[in-house]
Amino acid sequence: MSNPIYLLFAQQQQQGGGQQGGLGGWLSMLLPFIVLVAVFYFFIIMPQSREKKKKQQMLNALAKGDRITTAGGLVGQVQGVDGDIVTVRLADGVNVKLEKWAVSKVHDKGG
Repeated sequence: MSNPIYLLFAQQQQQGGGQQGGLGGWLSMLLPFIVLVAVFYFFIIMPQSREKKKKQQMLNALAKGDRITTAGGLVGQVQGVDGDIVTVRLADGVNVKLEKWAVSKVHDKGG
């Protein structure tokens, strides 16, 4: 058979290591998975959580006069915030309403 798991167990049986006793056997099998979960947490999950929290703080702090860029690339000035809806002036006489989540960047506060 060419199944890698079968070959691993067959090799272990030939070396007389078929029965590892107690906690040491389980720990040696689980240790790579624990390390992998820790690596994913510290390099993927934690930074994403930090970025999400930072963006939420930015969105909660939106106020009239802030210069922003939307997710679509439009640049404008906040004219008002009503709950989750932001009114943005793109040019003289051109106001659009968009949801807060569509704001990707704040350039100038209150300017």
